[in-house]
Amino acid sequence: MAAAERRAFAHKINRTVAAEVRKQVSRERSGSPHSSRRCSSSLGVPLTEVVEPLDFEDVLLSRPPDVEPGPLRDLVEFPADDLELLLQPRECRTTEPGIPEDGKMDAQVRAAVEMYTEDWIIAHRRYQHLSAAYNPITTETQRERQKGLTRQVFEQDTSGDERSSPEDSDDPRHSSGSLDDTPRSSGASGIFDLRNLAADSLLPSLLERVAPEDVDRRNEALRRQHRPRALLALYPAPDEDEAVERCNRPEPPREHFGQRILVKCLSLKFEIEIEPIFGILALYDVREKKKISENFYFDLNSDSMKGLLRAHVTHPAISTLARSAIFSVTYPSPDIFLVIKLEKVLQQGDISECCEPYMVMKEVDTAKNKEKLEKLRLAAEQFCTRLGRYRMPFAWTAVHLANIVSSAGQPDRDSDSEGERRPTWTDRRRRGPQDRMSSGDDACSFSGFRPATLTVTNFFKQEAERLSDEDLFKFLADMRRPTSLLRRLRPVTAQLKIDISPAPENPHFCLSPELLHVKPYPDPRGRPTKEILEFPAREVYAPHTSYRSLLFVYPHSLNFSSRQGSVRNLTVRVQYMAGEDPSQALPVIFGKSSCSEFTREAFTPVVYHNKSPEFYEEFKLRLPACVTENHHLLFTFYHVSCQPRPGTALETPVGFTWIPLLQHGRLRTGPFCLPVSVDQPPPSYSVLTPDVALPGMRWVDGHKGVFSVELTAVSSVHPQDPHLDKFFTLVHVLEEGAFPFRLKDAVLSEGTVEQELRASLAALRLASPEPLVAFSHHVLDKLVRLVVRPPVIGGQIVNLGRGAFEAMAHVVSLVHRSLEGAQDTRGHCPVLAAYVYYAFRLPGTEPSLAGGAPPLTVQPATLARGPGRPASLYLARSKSISSSNPDLAVAPGSVDDEVSRILASKAIDRSSSRTSSCLESSSSSLPTTQPRPTMQKLLHEELALQWVVSGSAVREAVLQHAWFFFQLMVKSMTLHLLLGQKLDTPRKLRFPGRFLDDIAALVGSVGLEVITRVHKDMELAERLNASLAFFLSDLLSLVDRGFVFSLVRAHYKQVATRLQSAPNPAVLLTLRMDFTRILCSHEHYVTLNLPCCPLSPPASPSPSVSSTASQSSTFSSQAPDPKVISMFELSGPFRQQHFLAGLLLTELALAMEPEAEGASLLHKKAICAVHSLLCGHDADPRYAEATVKARVAELYLPLLSLARDTLPRLHDFAEGPGQRSRLASLLDSDTEGEGDVGGTINPSVAMAIAGGPLAPGSRASISQGPVTAARSGYALSAESSRTLLVCVLWVLKNAEPALLQRWAADLTLPQLGRVLDLLYLCLAAFEYKGKKAFERINSLTFKKSLDMKARLEEAILGTIGARQEMVRRSRERSPFGNQENVRWRKSVTHWRQTSDRVDKTKDEMEHEALVDGNLATEASLVVLDTLEIIVQTVMLSEARESILGAVLKVVLYSLGSAQSALFLQHGLATQRALVSKFPELLFEEDTELCADLCLRLLRHCGSRISTIRTHASASLYLLMRQNFEIGNNFARVKMQVTMSLSSLVGTAQNFSEEHLRRSLKTILTYAEEDVGLRDSTFAEQVQDLMFNLHMILTDTVKMKEHQEDPEMLIDLMYRIARGYQGSPDLRLTWLQNMAGKHAELGNHAEAAQCMVHAAALVAEYLALLEDSRHLPVGCVSFQNISSNVLEESAISDDILSPDEEGFCSGKHFTEMGLVGLLEQAAVYFTMGGLYEAVNEVYKTLIPILEAHRDYKKLAAVHGKLQEAFTKIMHQSSGWERVFGTYFRVGFYGTRFGDLDEQEFVYKEPSITKLAEISHRLEEFYTERFGEDVVEIIKDSNPVDKTKLDPQKITYVEPHFDTYELKDRVTYFDRNYGLRTFLFCTPFTPDGRAHGELPEQHKRKTLLSTAHAFPYIKTRIRVCHREETVLTPVEVAIEDMQKKTRELAFATEQDPPDAKMLQMVLQGSVGPTVNQARLAGEAGCPKPHWGQGVVVCRWPHEPLSPHRDLWR
Repeated sequence: MAAAERRAFAHKINRTVAAEVRKQVSRERSGSPHSSRRCSSSLGVPLTEVVEPLDFEDVLLSRPPDVEPGPLRDLVEFPADDLELLLQPRECRTTEPGIPEDGKMDAQVRAAVEMYTEDWIIAHRRYQHLSAAYNPITTETQRERQKGLTRQVFEQDTSGDERSSPEDSDDPRHSSGSLDDTPRSSGASGIFDLRNLAADSLLPSLLERVAPEDVDRRNEALRRQHRPRALLALYPAPDEDEAVERCNRPEPPREHFGQRILVKCLSLKFEIEIEPIFGILALYDVREKKKISENFYFDLNSDSMKGLLRAHVTHPAISTLARSAIFSVTYPSPDIFLVIKLEKVLQQGDISECCEPYMVMKEVDTAKNKEKLEKLRLAAEQFCTRLGRYRMPFAWTAVHLANIVSSAGQPDRDSDSEGERRPTWTDRRRRGPQDRMSSGDDACSFSGFRPATLTVTNFFKQEAERLSDEDLFKFLADMRRPTSLLRRLRPVTAQLKIDISPAPENPHFCLSPELLHVKPYPDPRGRPTKEILEFPAREVYAPHTSYRSLLFVYPHSLNFSSRQGSVRNLTVRVQYMAGEDPSQALPVIFGKSSCSEFTREAFTPVVYHNKSPEFYEEFKLRLPACVTENHHLLFTFYHVSCQPRPGTALETPVGFTWIPLLQHGRLRTGPFCLPVSVDQPPPSYSVLTPDVALPGMRWVDGHKGVFSVELTAVSSVHPQDPHLDKFFTLVHVLEEGAFPFRLKDAVLSEGTVEQELRASLAALRLASPEPLVAFSHHVLDKLVRLVVRPPVIGGQIVNLGRGAFEAMAHVVSLVHRSLEGAQDTRGHCPVLAAYVYYAFRLPGTEPSLAGGAPPLTVQPATLARGPGRPASLYLARSKSISSSNPDLAVAPGSVDDEVSRILASKAIDRSSSRTSSCLESSSSSLPTTQPRPTMQKLLHEELALQWVVSGSAVREAVLQHAWFFFQLMVKSMTLHLLLGQKLDTPRKLRFPGRFLDDIAALVGSVGLEVITRVHKDMELAERLNASLAFFLSDLLSLVDRGFVFSLVRAHYKQVATRLQSAPNPAVLLTLRMDFTRILCSHEHYVTLNLPCCPLSPPASPSPSVSSTASQSSTFSSQAPDPKVISMFELSGPFRQQHFLAGLLLTELALAMEPEAEGASLLHKKAICAVHSLLCGHDADPRYAEATVKARVAELYLPLLSLARDTLPRLHDFAEGPGQRSRLASLLDSDTEGEGDVGGTINPSVAMAIAGGPLAPGSRASISQGPVTAARSGYALSAESSRTLLVCVLWVLKNAEPALLQRWAADLTLPQLGRVLDLLYLCLAAFEYKGKKAFERINSLTFKKSLDMKARLEEAILGTIGARQEMVRRSRERSPFGNQENVRWRKSVTHWRQTSDRVDKTKDEMEHEALVDGNLATEASLVVLDTLEIIVQTVMLSEARESILGAVLKVVLYSLGSAQSALFLQHGLATQRALVSKFPELLFEEDTELCADLCLRLLRHCGSRISTIRTHASASLYLLMRQNFEIGNNFARVKMQVTMSLSSLVGTAQNFSEEHLRRSLKTILTYAEEDVGLRDSTFAEQVQDLMFNLHMILTDTVKMKEHQEDPEMLIDLMYRIARGYQGSPDLRLTWLQNMAGKHAELGNHAEAAQCMVHAAALVAEYLALLEDSRHLPVGCVSFQNISSNVLEESAISDDILSPDEEGFCSGKHFTEMGLVGLLEQAAVYFTMGGLYEAVNEVYKTLIPILEAHRDYKKLAAVHGKLQEAFTKIMHQSSGWERVFGTYFRVGFYGTRFGDLDEQEFVYKEPSITKLAEISHRLEEFYTERFGEDVVEIIKDSNPVDKTKLDPQKITYVEPHFDTYELKDRVTYFDRNYGLRTFLFCTPFTPDGRAHGELPEQHKRKTLLSTAHAFPYIKTRIRVCHREETVLTPVEVAIEDMQKKTRELAFATEQDPPDAKMLQMVLQGSVGPTVNQARLAGEAGCPKPHWGQGVVVCRWPHEPLSPHRDLWR
């Protein structure tokens, strides 16, 4: 392009940018490795350093909240009710509390009862639920907020027959643009009369002349209506993977249950009914060889049978009448059996005898066996009366549960329904590698099966010798085998019906194992269901939550074999004795079935005549609250005489033994083998064990152990672990001060107890994990108490701080390890988290109101503002004996009063001594009788101190679980403030300075640990980093916020120091970003940024670099306002005042640095953090008001500058196949004409601008390949770019418009240019995809793949360890840790996004389209608002033309993309306003703008939606009117509209001419109604233009008709293009349209020809303008490329005057345009394999490039030439490329219309068979004209037109005369520029096609076409025809010549090609010999052999050199 023609836009903007780029690059080279953004002095402090934050509290003191108006007041300070204390009643499952009522309880039981009954105490932050941590924006919440969106109407969604909008419903001829709606006949043009059409509604005030300001105001008011408040509610939720701040409140501790099964016993029926039978159910695990539930006793006897036992059973308790039970299974396994045992009343005879009647007698024989039955009944009645209290074993059976579960079918086998029932952690346990479930386990689940009713028919009789559990397990294992021994046994036949089903969530009428009523229990008289206690197969790690103290007694065996006398029917009586007197037996033994609830004694079943019986009995006892040394179990052994004999007692005692229950204060449990005494035990026996041989007593078997029994306790009071027992005992002893005390064998005095206590603390780490977890709350409470209230021993305070802290660390570590599999996403153990949140309280500070009982929920006001504790309860310090710190002096025990007074007056003690402060207990709070001094420390102070001074071993343990100690400290601090009424105290005075020093030291050391461990243990570093951030975030609610900010700054400095030497800084940066994100998730984040204080300008008076540079600010006459600049930049003042926002945006800025490592991951993290925060602001009700939100938006203003500077590296959404030319980027000046035509940013320039040198071989380019290294190495992914842009739009939407205007005014020209480019990109990024796109692709899959690409990149670049990343992700995602196989469990995959499914429902896709439509509309409207602000800013500027041109381009782009009707309404209004204010933009400057605008408006005039048409036609009308008013004609608009229409017709697919006609009519109506211009020729000119457009439209109807016929379509386009011969612009347009269509069809040679013709057209025009040597002379220069091109020479002076306005004004009619067309032609030629033509094209192009000195392109051109010539060399033979196949096609028949009697030569793709083309044409025309109408004729004989409409198709070959062959040497020459074609038709004189050799003739037909192939279309009409006939001899000679030539060619190959020769010989020798033999018989010469080739000699005749191709 000549310099003079350079547009003003380019002049004014591009030069400045170029200068900036150069300055930038030089700055890069001259110094710091960082970009200018990093080190620019305008920022005061470099971005890599953290500024000193303002003193938050001082700032607030200087600015009271009342200064701010109305709603802004709440932003100034945290609300007064921010902290509150909640007392949450502990959930009790049962209607009764279930705690012991005995008045006498020992300390341990009392402590347990207190713990299980006290309310949860929750230190609550009232607004925390508004934080992103607790109220995350997820896909679900987004969907909730998206309800009620209005559906936006889009053009692309209204295709088809669906009604687009209600306005169109009155249109009787609503057309969808389908072919059926348009008339078919070729005379369609005459049908439509424009005047008869109905016009669309007119815009009412369009023709009025209104002041531009009023128009703007009205437009703005309209734009503001009905806008969605929250922009980000329309954007996908932030990525959950990045949500490091996500927290969940822990679930309150609940009782543990496994999977619960409900078993109902329905009926038990035997063949004979003679006596009561009793049932026992229990679960057994065969593999673990363990009974896994207690027994359930049931009684299904009829009333008559129960009546037999009337004498023994008083009124039975309702709890013993249960017939259904709920079993709990924690570890489901296929090895679990439900074992059913039956017992009956003891009778004479062994088990076999007693079973016999049941096995022999049948119910059917009742009548026959009547007497026997009567006899049996009578005997049974006697036994029941006499022996009713004794039982005997009878029969048993087992049900394999896995079979029931699987056969009952599992509809959702893999669901985990108990997961919803309670917190996931309760049913998990620690599962180390040694303890993983087998696959069988995982496959078994008892939670989701269908209920089943079972009928058990076979029972096995019990065998007296095999009653033990060991025998039972053998039987059960045997049952699973196919050849079970049990099956051979004769069964006891019975029918037991039971129901097995998953237990309901909240069953009614349920009793707990302690027989308490479980809620809901509607009616106490209902038959209950019993919950059966589980004995889990393996450890269960869950804390106790309710009082439970049960003892199970299992007698195993008794050996009386050595005992003489009648001791054969043995039973054991069990009693729980509170003393030795028989009356002291306590009623604590649970009854079985149909009896009283509790009994004082119970008996084992009797095995008849067996001196060494085995027992399977289980006795369940309720332990009393206070078990003393005298409590014991007494076992009495009886012989029962079954037969009544006179003088013989029913039962005779034959032995005694006992077990004392307490030993050294511990409950005795476990297996015992006891000796049995023959005599009654002597007095005081209970304190001794039977193992002591008491004098004078006789023992069975010489005092050997003969009775085997086992005791198991299930207790939440007795830990049953020696270490825990000892610890609790010692603590309780110290609390009660009862010295001396006996501990095991030692007696402890006050002197030795301290040592024991320390040893006990140290030994806690040795405790078993299961009891430790179960009693974790107790242990932690006691440890806290030891820290806070050090025990006083012998008048001295013993400081156990260090020991208790270390013990706490170890306990926490053990609990964590036990529950490793149940950690949450942040690695927290749920048990410990729940402890801190709910259970932890400060000892001795029970929350209560002044002078009242504790309320249910304490309101913060009452608690924090009440009169509270007396003033004497002040902080006081006392020196104490401290083992934690040996430096401390020892002082007297009492606290010095004077010291106390001094401290109380000062309130803060700055003493250098390192003890923690003590709280002197007030006199009122202690019993006055207590003489001992006490002191109370503050837990948080002690924890901080101990942590800081701890040794390395303990520190390691604490660091592993730092979160726990941090949370403990925070809760302690909160309780301290709330309970001490300190919330009114100024924050700086709330905590002593020494404590804050400890905190600072602690934060520093933990921060250092994070940094140093990052490469050793990434997972720990991540956890520590998060814990530290959460701790600091919590502190912001409690302490001096300025202090916390200083801690944050210190941490940042630590990281920054480390970054310089770190081998992999990206990992550290990632952690720091997470740290910042967590801090910013604070619920008062906005307040913490001091949003309401005015930003003070930089203190430095010296002008900064940027301010001097921007003094030449484009729009304001005075110098820019430094305040405004610092608000929009990451300046020192900004970062100082908005400290957290500054940190976050600085992180983003640093991540965007070009040289930032691990870029894509950091980009994503930083952008995601900002996005997440903005989403939170949108959803936060506190910021709903516009004024408040504008203030919040101010915190993010630098985001605009940041995005502007990052622009070159954002994903270019405007790229793509749509030829959507990018806004001529303001950054592209020096590289104009370089790169692709689309105008994308040149990477090197972009990089220089962004401030990064192009690093050679930079690591980032590995994944991209070398070509795009510069750009792609640092480019943001599409997802990150889109998210950043939506954040930018959020700021633009919510910021104060006046502020934005001031900012825009201060921008330099290039900066403003980049802002416009940014807006342009926003439009492209959020363009609506259309419903069909949602149906086609799943956008999420795309998003995830991008995400994975970024991750893969990170792994390749090594910026983050792939292993660590994977480990972390897997751990984060799985709530069950790595051990669980989560894959098939639906309910636990809750972390997956719901939209992750590919198969979305129709509703979901509809919803997505709805949201996407609203987002696209809102994004575009925000851009429009911003453009309006920019326009108002630049109105008075001198450079306004260039800026406004760019603004208009953005507006045009917005109008050209897929937009909703709503947006187009506003967009077109803005466009009208712009044009009316600045008409010179379109009519004086750039023609392209006018062309683009006309095209966009015309497209919208053809819309199916009437509102769009209304506004578009109004815009088009005003455009014409304005053009007319400037110069009394509107030639330019006329020209552009005509061209646009042509272009539209050629390219638009779903173009609706019906609707466009309506718009044309509307414009006519406007012209008629326009009073202002009635006297001028305007209306007449408009009318002419409209009619002209109407005619063009009519032509398109025809094109639509032939849409499916590519040849006809191209012919029509050709015809239209030829019609525009006098209008070069339009002809060029149509040639380009044709090229596009050809390329689409794969006809590259034809597409290239179109481009060559276009180039020739431009060359003609340029030749008329000026005579330049380097330019082609005109068409003539292109003759070598194609002889057809001369038809473009029709342009001459008489047709075209180059000066006429509006003509040849397109961008192609320039030298650059010519270069572009030629390059495109070369590309198409290359694609078509016509490399020789490429050379010819470049011959024309090279001189132009040489003249322009464009060496870069010249290099590229010569490279392409080299490639072309190389390909020609390699493919010289021609075998490798086939250029095309030609067919003659003739049309005969009137139905063909214009084509009738026409003959064409068709060019088809290479290697097309005759059958293929005939099939294609036949199919097409049959579809068009119907079946049986078209006939395809494949011979070449004359056509009979009378039959049908025939079509004639013949294969033809190119033909050359001999003289031509001299020039056409190569294969290419013989296939290019073809005009003559030949086909041959064989015939015989008698009419047949083939006959004998002598009569075989041939007709050769030569066809000449009007143009040479390849041409701009694929079929050319035949213009001349010539025929020649060959005689038989000529035919044969020609055939022989052809074969000879082929042979010669095959033999002359170099190197020789045997394969080719073989093919030629095979195809010639055989047939020729046969033919010759036949010919010989007919009198022809005999064949003659020579060299293996047949040669036939014929009579000499003149031969013509024709050849036949139809052999």
